[in-house]
Amino acid sequence: MIEITLLPEDSGKKLHRYLRQALPGLPLSGVYKMIRVGRVKVNGKKGKVDTVLQPGDCLSLYIHQDEYSELAKNKPKFKGMSTDIDIVYEDEHILVVNKPVDLLTHPDSSEHKDTLINRALAYLYRHGEIADGRSFLPATVNRLDRNTSGIVMIGKDTSTLRTLSEAIRDRRVEKTYLAIVWGKLIGSGDVDTPLMRVQRTNRTVGALDGSVDGRTALTRYRTLGSGAGFTLVEITLISGRTHQIRAHMQAIGHPLLGDVKYGGKPAFDVTYQLLHAYTVKLPDGRVFAADPPADFLRVLAQTGLKRYMQDRPQRRGTGAK
Repeated sequence: MIEITLLPEDSGKKLHRYLRQALPGLPLSGVYKMIRVGRVKVNGKKGKVDTVLQPGDCLSLYIHQDEYSELAKNKPKFKGMSTDIDIVYEDEHILVVNKPVDLLTHPDSSEHKDTLINRALAYLYRHGEIADGRSFLPATVNRLDRNTSGIVMIGKDTSTLRTLSEAIRDRRVEKTYLAIVWGKLIGSGDVDTPLMRVQRTNRTVGALDGSVDGRTALTRYRTLGSGAGFTLVEITLISGRTHQIRAHMQAIGHPLLGDVKYGGKPAFDVTYQLLHAYTVKLPDGRVFAADPPADFLRVLAQTGLKRYMQDRPQRRGTGAK
């Protein structure tokens, strides 16, 4: 029999989810079978699949020590994975990274292994912050499209994840983006157009009046400067819909440079949206800022827009441990 005492970072999970993470070598069907046949007890009582675990709960697993050790190994999951991440800030609770262009935040059907979260997990594992058999794995608080660069926050414990997720949901986290758009955009304003997803084309479009599928979306923009037929724009997301900035900028006639999916023609050898998650301000007043990628900086220089970056926040945060 193996006994495990629940740590605070593992609380709030249902029993089957905890076991699936604590025993990565055991398939989900095996987890369900263990619970069903009574090989898992919580505080001395037979566990149920949907039992919600609390700090201090005692789990008794009726399994041989050698089998447990083998099923609990996390090492194969991170073996050979890249740890190439650009760290903006790190402490015991949070890891803030600057995501590059052409890297998925999470695995999908096109890429399962080399993603931002897997690189971060491999980095944390190699630094001893993810132990074999630990049920909780750090996770992202926010995500970015594959070709959108910038700040992604990763919570190292359940409490931090929950706190930051609630703050984002309640709109207490201020996220600022930089974008280079086509045309001369003057002044500042709000784009308040409900949006809806079209799954067939994987696009976000303005919802028709009265459509039940439309979701409220508000984007606030401020022009920083124009030149060579383009404008550098600072954008603040008030809501956070998929492809919101890209769809809203197209809606006002100023699509992002390179954003072919949303009406932006390629230019300067850039064929993806020039959109960068520049700063994040947390409710406690901390501000993280990340440098734009090389292509973004090159286009700024070639269009003469670079001079409008002089008063922007500089990169903030500590480096890697």
